[in-house]
Amino acid sequence: MTSDLTTGPVSRVLRMGMVGGGPGAFIGDVHRRAACLDGDVQLVAGAFSTSPARSRRKGSELGLSRSRSYASYTEMVERECALPECERIHFVSIVTPNHVHFPAATAFLEAGFHVVCDKPMTLTVAEARSLKQTVRRTRRVFALTHNYTGYPMVKLARDMVDQGDLGTLRKVVVEYPQGWLATRLEDTGMKQAAWRTDPARSGGAGCMGDIGTHAENLAEYVTGLRIVDVCADLTTFVPGRRLDDDGNVLVRLQKGVRGVLHASQVSVGEDNALSIRVYGERQGLEWHQEEPNVLRVKPDRAPVQLWSRGHDYVAAKSPAAARASRLPAGHPEAFHEAFANVYRNATDTMRARLTRTRPDPLALDYPNVDDGLRGMLFIEALLKSARSTRKWTRVPAR
Repeated sequence: MTSDLTTGPVSRVLRMGMVGGGPGAFIGDVHRRAACLDGDVQLVAGAFSTSPARSRRKGSELGLSRSRSYASYTEMVERECALPECERIHFVSIVTPNHVHFPAATAFLEAGFHVVCDKPMTLTVAEARSLKQTVRRTRRVFALTHNYTGYPMVKLARDMVDQGDLGTLRKVVVEYPQGWLATRLEDTGMKQAAWRTDPARSGGAGCMGDIGTHAENLAEYVTGLRIVDVCADLTTFVPGRRLDDDGNVLVRLQKGVRGVLHASQVSVGEDNALSIRVYGERQGLEWHQEEPNVLRVKPDRAPVQLWSRGHDYVAAKSPAAARASRLPAGHPEAFHEAFANVYRNATDTMRARLTRTRPDPLALDYPNVDDGLRGMLFIEALLKSARSTRKWTRVPAR
């Protein structure tokens, strides 16, 4: 049964708890920096590791009270609920391996807390559908950290498409090559590689679940269209690895748009080369995550235009891009700021809920439980397609 607990008078600063993100967890540090970047979130509690000692040690490193460094997320839920309203957390950030997302998110939602969760949202479509129902029933904010939607120039690209600048859309090409898993790092004691290649903790997909869902989400976010059919070729190149480490997918989107989606973690020499190209009848656009402050706009039979983040002409075209920018043009913003934009919009929405006010419409621009379900439906369709001899596999709408 959902708790009706409140969290006391709401100030500008929201109190955050964290599940996961202990010693050696790269993404935990990213979440903590991003959440607190604008000075309106404070980390006050956490269950940082499955080892109580490691969790306490991480809490101490982060300056937390020993009493707020918990041995498990279940203990954290119970003890946070028992605290006075003026002390307990407002929301939790879940940054664990994938298999913990669903039970932890469900527990905190049922206890009345808002949730920010890493992707993919769950291990299975069934869990994703269940979590969506829990979010609806509890009426809590649920944000999913598809952080690439937080980049200002991605928001500009989306708004250009939405405003019809490209004309009728025809094709989308989205690529996400990495090279870090080109060898069996999972056998070297590297935790980040070990859980990502373990079906029990990662789920049915490896590379496509880890980064392919980012590509899927980016394509749907920028175009505003759902992927409706896939033809997938998934491969495991590294001998002995149990999950895919490379995938090539033909996609069909709504309104007859065609596309290609490629993700790989064995593309030797690549770092984090996410990119998207969208083509319409009048012009195209191109964005690269490793060069995030520039959007290339390509008119038909005319010079390529370079739109740079932070300029007035960007703000005039896309208020969402302007909201997502913190520094003037020429002062680069990148990964942490994009992550922080997801947190800022989600926490602004939480404040509105807590104070029973109407949020800024631009604050509602963050990935939510629907996007998480879309990702799981995409993964399930990919796995089905890769095992099938049929050319096309339908991606359910919900």
